[in-house]
Amino acid sequence: MNFSDSLKKNYDFKNVYKKGKSYANRYLVMYVLENNTDRNRLGISVSKKVGNSVVRHRVTRLVRESYRLHENIFNSGLDIVVVARNNASSASYADIESALLHLGKLHHILKIFFY
Repeated sequence: MNFSDSLKKNYDFKNVYKKGKSYANRYLVMYVLENNTDRNRLGISVSKKVGNSVVRHRVTRLVRESYRLHENIFNSGLDIVVVARNNASSASYADIESALLHLGKLHHILKIFFY
């Protein structure tokens, strides 16, 4: 992730959950909050309800990779938390990528809109 850092601290996640705006679709929930810097910070949360550790790590990798490939079209200066839903365990990469871009469009945080 060239332009982004990771959210790692629990209080950072809680701050985004509490003060950020959220939208959801079939596979993901996205919370977004401005962080007053020139970089994005991405946090990914996958609950044990989604599956065992192999499944959870696969979903995490899919979300991280789809964000990494499209991070140049996201606006900067944002804290973004992506929460995987149960349906994400059986989703393909194309499904996760489409869901992430859809949520970015709903939040109006994409520089380029896909139709």
